[in-house]
Amino acid sequence: MQMMFRYNWMVREEWYRWCEEVSEEDLLLVRTGGVGGILHTLFHIVDVEWSWIRILQGKPDFQESFDDHNTLEKVKELDAKFRFEVEPFVRAWEEQMENRLFHDKTPDGRVVTDTWGEVMRHIIAHEIHHIGQLSVWAREIGKKPISANLIGRGLASK
Repeated sequence: MQMMFRYNWMVREEWYRWCEEVSEEDLLLVRTGGVGGILHTLFHIVDVEWSWIRILQGKPDFQESFDDHNTLEKVKELDAKFRFEVEPFVRAWEEQMENRLFHDKTPDGRVVTDTWGEVMRHIIAHEIHHIGQLSVWAREIGKKPISANLIGRGLASK
């Protein structure tokens, strides 16, 4: 579990550096698919990760506004702020947490039950999904995307 979070964080940092070479116009342009554009998608990834972890910890969840974080520096600052809370939870993950039950209410009022392990894997898959969208958009503006390759990152030895 921890390795996949570290993988996502590593790839996210590489995307931030990639964004430094892209115009603000291209970062903010609303694109087809996803939650908006490149920068809004990175913001969304950070916000969703933090929200789910807070919910599992029994802490209140609230949504940040992209309008308040609509520059690369502000998204990176928000990520650093949220990572301060997320990373210790991920690093403290133990096998017995895997099957703890999480109950949630859907917008239509149904109650659904998942395990904490399912929620954690959803967080991981959510980011990987959006990173794929960033890769498509990178090619649309004529830039090479960040590699999504997990192999060769040295994550197994950490």
